[in-house]
Amino acid sequence: MDVMSTIESKDFSNLRIDLHSHTKFSDGGLTPQELIERATNFQIDVLAITDHDTVSALDIANSYISEKKYALNLINGIEISTAWQGFEIHIVGLNIDRTNPELLKLIENQQIARESRAISMGEKLAKCGFEGIYDKAKALANGGSLTRAHFAKVLLQQGSISKMQAAFDKYIGKGKRAYVKPNWCTIEEAITAIHQAGGTAVMAHPVRYDLSTKWLRRLVIQFKQEGGDGLEIVLPQMSNDQRQLMLSFCLEYDLHASMGSDFHHPHNKWSDLGRNLRMPKKALPIWSLWPEKLQSEMLSR
Repeated sequence: MDVMSTIESKDFSNLRIDLHSHTKFSDGGLTPQELIERATNFQIDVLAITDHDTVSALDIANSYISEKKYALNLINGIEISTAWQGFEIHIVGLNIDRTNPELLKLIENQQIARESRAISMGEKLAKCGFEGIYDKAKALANGGSLTRAHFAKVLLQQGSISKMQAAFDKYIGKGKRAYVKPNWCTIEEAITAIHQAGGTAVMAHPVRYDLSTKWLRRLVIQFKQEGGDGLEIVLPQMSNDQRQLMLSFCLEYDLHASMGSDFHHPHNKWSDLGRNLRMPKKALPIWSLWPEKLQSEMLSR
């Protein structure tokens, strides 16, 4: 039996696949090695590391898997922040070449935008009575992508807020006193860079954007028109109605489907690795776009 016949006859649903996770190189709580250990302990077969606007964790994770001789199949990924109609939309790149010059240039520009935003956010927080937050957040990021989550964690650690979400609700969320509009790339630029790196472009967690169904449809249509490949239609916490809506968009606009936990921290059991991730039978999985060799490797785990 040839490889493609094997692929078509094998049931991918037997695999535990999680195509969205984060490490300390962005706003995750684990090192790449710790994330790999957790994925192995959770019997994940295929894992994508998709840190925000950085690929720094990927070499470390790949080396660790080789060193430990783990059977885990690691998909090189990234989550790129983009701007659309005043909203921040995240595009996940899967199976990317992490050394691609065009992708690395986009990452460099995104990091410059992150740094500029962080400095301005720190200045605004100082006016709110919180001095030195930028320096503390920068230290907490420890060379990784500096995110609003780092600012929120600093405020929490110093007792300025009672929980992480309060930082967004009171200060750094959209429309709040210390909010700074980011200067992200466009959806088209993100998709182009991902494709130049040989990857597939997936819209991350569409149901989490504060959009009506009408506006979400407009977003999906534009994403498709600009070359997007798939939607992340399965997340740990979704209602049946949300799952059905996302599946209908995939079917209507000929988009592939992805799924991921968006794992950040071990203490959040509701979005832990592999939790409640099952691809709908009618959906065309994003991995069907990947090279035959990679699909075979997934099936051999």
